[in-house]
Amino acid sequence: MRKPGLIDRRSFVKAAGAAFLATLSPRALFALERSDAVYASGFRSPNGEFGIGLVAEDGTFIDRIALPDRVHGLGHSPATGLSVAFARRPGTFAVIFDARKRSEPIIIAAPDNRHFFGHGQFSPDGRLLYASENDFDAIRGMIGVYDATDGFRRVGEFPAHGIGTHDMTVSDDGRFLIIANGGIETHPDFGRTKLNLDHMEPSLVIADAATGALIEKHVMPRELSQLSTRHLDVAENGRVWFACQYEGPRNDTPPLVGHFARGEALAFVSLPQDITAGLANYVGAIAVNRRDGLVGLTSPKGGLAVTLEARSGTVVSTAAVADAAGIAPALSGFAVSSYDGHFQTTQSPLAWDQHILRIS
Repeated sequence: MRKPGLIDRRSFVKAAGAAFLATLSPRALFALERSDAVYASGFRSPNGEFGIGLVAEDGTFIDRIALPDRVHGLGHSPATGLSVAFARRPGTFAVIFDARKRSEPIIIAAPDNRHFFGHGQFSPDGRLLYASENDFDAIRGMIGVYDATDGFRRVGEFPAHGIGTHDMTVSDDGRFLIIANGGIETHPDFGRTKLNLDHMEPSLVIADAATGALIEKHVMPRELSQLSTRHLDVAENGRVWFACQYEGPRNDTPPLVGHFARGEALAFVSLPQDITAGLANYVGAIAVNRRDGLVGLTSPKGGLAVTLEARSGTVVSTAAVADAAGIAPALSGFAVSSYDGHFQTTQSPLAWDQHILRIS
């Protein structure tokens, strides 16, 4: 089924209304009017403050939302216009916001003995928010369920059927949860320390969105047990693309990108040796451009952005991007951000976080 479309820039401006536009500087307003898309990303400013920044497609800064701490992954609901940003692991807050400022941001907190894993997504109708969470005392990943029609009250949880749960999303028809279990045990008493690198359990899961029941679980082969399945995105045909970070010996060159569909085994993409080496065993973000049939990857450790043709997995282009961080569909290809303040062709004093979200 086709994923609900993102609104275009003109619709975004119209929905935002005069009150929002009146708050923008002339430069930001000019950028918004000329842009084909609006993006959001977490940032850290030079004075150490954190927030969510809204930027035009060329990286021109439009607006910001102040936050108490660093955020990581973001999700968006075209049905309601709301977006969400989750605190970086092991953070315990998430902020739901309307980029058009039609409503005030809502802060929610993870329950006791839980923390957010940095990712989540709305159901297609926008009525539910799913969040990847860590039940750290029981050493298991969970998916928290929040009611978007009732102030994002937590109404339940499902097992993620793995540990080190990280990225997750929802199928276009809302029937399935697609979950990347990185396989790494952590506990907030030890910060971000990885506690089980000698016996990791990475996996990719499809679960029933209504009950949480396990439908499929793809465990990494034994020889790739240290290949942490971290991020994913879904193509228009329902094919799931996933990206990995390798926790094994530095000189190993395992496959870092793959795909699967329901009822199929995992298939890894065989990248040219120089590109595999350039990714430095670490893909930090992945995105699918459905219109163009492309898959984009970034590696901050390798300083590299890579574009693949989705049907064949062949490399379309590469670009050297120091501290390459977020990636999201653009009017053509992908928009890419970096930890050192680059967003496309624009340099700013803000340090962008690992993910960017296309809102319009």
